[in-house]
Amino acid sequence: MEETRPLLVERRLDNADGSGHINRSSESSSTTTITAVLLLATFVAIFGSIGSGCASGYSSAAESGIRDDLGLTSAQYSVFASIFTVGAMVGATVSGKIADLIGRRGAIWLSDIFSIMGWLAILFAKGIWWLDLGRLALGFGAGILTYGASIYVAEITPKKIRGGFTAANMLMVCGGISLMFFIGNILTWRNLAIFGLVPCLVQSVGLFFIPESPRWLAKIGREKELEDTIQHLRGKKADIYLEVAEIRDYTKTFDQLFKTSILNLFERTYAHPLTIGVGLVLLVQFGGNNGILCYASSIFEAAGCSVSVGTTAMAIIQIPFTALNVFIVDKSGRRSLLMVSAAGTCLGNILVGLGFLFQGFNYSSELCAILVSCGILVYFASCAAGMNATPFVLMSEIFPVNIRGSAGSLVTFVYWFTAWIVSYSFTFLFDWSSPGVFFMFAAVCGSTILFVAKLVPETKGRSLEGIQASMTHVL
Repeated sequence: MEETRPLLVERRLDNADGSGHINRSSESSSTTTITAVLLLATFVAIFGSIGSGCASGYSSAAESGIRDDLGLTSAQYSVFASIFTVGAMVGATVSGKIADLIGRRGAIWLSDIFSIMGWLAILFAKGIWWLDLGRLALGFGAGILTYGASIYVAEITPKKIRGGFTAANMLMVCGGISLMFFIGNILTWRNLAIFGLVPCLVQSVGLFFIPESPRWLAKIGREKELEDTIQHLRGKKADIYLEVAEIRDYTKTFDQLFKTSILNLFERTYAHPLTIGVGLVLLVQFGGNNGILCYASSIFEAAGCSVSVGTTAMAIIQIPFTALNVFIVDKSGRRSLLMVSAAGTCLGNILVGLGFLFQGFNYSSELCAILVSCGILVYFASCAAGMNATPFVLMSEIFPVNIRGSAGSLVTFVYWFTAWIVSYSFTFLFDWSSPGVFFMFAAVCGSTILFVAKLVPETKGRSLEGIQASMTHVL
């Protein structure tokens, strides 16, 4: 370390642009080559998220079938539906530590084990206990995968295409949710469980054919494997010297300068990235995300809209707009995409709030229904285009390697915990004031624009090490 660090640090300082990151104008163009190995690794890592999406949408699609076959009460089914979020919170709590201990690929594989067990428990369930255990296991697997897949993809992809590749994970989740909405009217609830099981099985097999994250290999000192993995991902003819040197030097420097524990997260050094990570997921959820998703049918019904048409439109609209996020996040940048998306969700909530406000004043029922349905679709389109995926792209970029596991666990836990708070409290707030709850969501979405403008840096086209150095003021 003492022999290589002075030269590399000097190179970093000589090439710094003032913001703390390296100017790679002379960097080999081969570092942005999309190889077959990179595509395969990304596909395998995010494919299991289809299963997570299926698990999220399963309780809505399978409700009537399960309740009819097993004779569940409304209270029993509510526990079954909500226990998924509880499992996700527990999985999120340990996801970072697991990813640090057994690797990013190992964490994804562990999530598959729990997801497979969960689907099998539901498939063969004869009563409420097996259903609840299966749903809890699905949530635990999803909690691990939410962090594991995003960080793995971010750590294997070149910086100029990292955002789109990482955002593709949310595209898979949305795809799984939409599939459950579409085929839920065709398949029985047990066949739906088989359908959700398939992505987990495919991913668990595919993991044997993809490499481990090079940055995790650097973190545990397997430097020869680090070089081999980078070469494998970038192609045989790629010049990987600068990338390998930066990863190795930065990782070793952080290990020497800083100790790693959960308490270190709250040191001044990490205040900026931690504020961004936690702040964004809080704003996403308190802006109405999980509440509107879980109770869309009730919202459409209360507004006098067709529930089947509304939910189908929601399922359809998520896919193209999430795909749009994948293609433009590395061109438009994270900041502008987040602000435009937040503005759209704010507008959507205002339209829904106005619809219910006019309903209370006995305006035309058709006008109220149009405002609410348009508002919900505007909200989901805007959310899919930015606020759903981009915070997880940033989360995979801003945390230094020595706290990445702990910080990822904390942020993912906050995400699922606030999702539970919003989904639990929504019905009470809606009964209290149907327009008021959406105007509150709109206010949170509006404040998101200010939060991003003041605190969130632009990370597109920058190396992970450069981003983290500028935010923590190290090197």
